[in-house]
Amino acid sequence: MAIQITARSMSGGNTHQHIAKLRWTEPSTGKSGENPRADIVGWIENKNIKAYTDDNRGHRADVGVVTPAHGAKYLRTHADGVWTNNLLELPEF
Repeated sequence: MAIQITARSMSGGNTHQHIAKLRWTEPSTGKSGENPRADIVGWIENKNIKAYTDDNRGHRADVGVVTPAHGAKYLRTHADGVWTNNLLELPEF
């Protein structure tokens, strides 16, 4: 299964570590939802769910989990072997 991350909600700052919630759709079923970051991290790590962003211009980037030395795990996009800022460029809700 794959979900497309479509929007984000921030809390306490403006970096990837401050993404609090994410909106998503499952293109294959049309299902959609809104979940805390920790839920999405768990889905990617434990349920083998793929997540990605798409800017509607043909630029797709996979979402990966970052495990910092200190603090909670967070999400960031990865495209062409480089960590990118696609999640931060999504609309905020």
